[in-house]
Amino acid sequence: MTVRVVLADDQPLVRTALRLVIADEAGLEVVGEAGTGAEAVALAEKERPDVVVMDIRMPGMDGIEATRLITRGPDAGHVTRVDATHVTHVTHVIVLTTFDDDDCLYGALRAGAAGFLVKDMALEDILDAIRVVATGDGLLAPSVTRRLIRDFADRPASATPDAAPSARTVGGITGREREVLALVGAGLSNTEIAERLSISVATAKTYVSRLLTKLDARDRVRLVIIAYESGLVASGR
Repeated sequence: MTVRVVLADDQPLVRTALRLVIADEAGLEVVGEAGTGAEAVALAEKERPDVVVMDIRMPGMDGIEATRLITRGPDAGHVTRVDATHVTHVTHVIVLTTFDDDDCLYGALRAGAAGFLVKDMALEDILDAIRVVATGDGLLAPSVTRRLIRDFADRPASATPDAAPSARTVGGITGREREVLALVGAGLSNTEIAERLSISVATAKTYVSRLLTKLDARDRVRLVIIAYESGLVASGR
């Protein structure tokens, strides 16, 4: 399956560099480029890409607002999910920026971004991130996840209005799923979860997929937030 990508950055050179690298990669295809946040939103609506690589600082509408509109739009979701009745297309947003301050990090997460990257990363790492996010799996490294979400959870509720809804409950999941959710919240990868629970990696992935469906979570980052909000992981852990 080809991962369809939209590039949103106000610097043409950045878009060109990414487009040329992606063009040489099997399974990845650039289906559009945007120089502003508004253009990115329009392209996402028109092309229904799997992933949008989004800059933060752009003229007019910034990348955080564009991310919010894309991820909360009428067809919001992100990897195509199939259930017994319908298919829902999912568009993930990766924020790629030169700014790595906390306001940008939290703003991107609260807007619904599936990941946060900085532009000094190797191009190969950015390509890997696009593939990972397109599958609905986690993007942030465990250590980054723990730092970001611990601080996120410690902020007053009024400071995080767009976090995962506090009304979401974990009451409908099994005991084993609660264990897996707690480990996801602690920043463990599927391989680490498998080792901790003495199960196969495939089984760990299955549990994570079930949690995404049962908790109506867009991606792994949202599962981490739910784990903290539900008290399965203490913010000081």
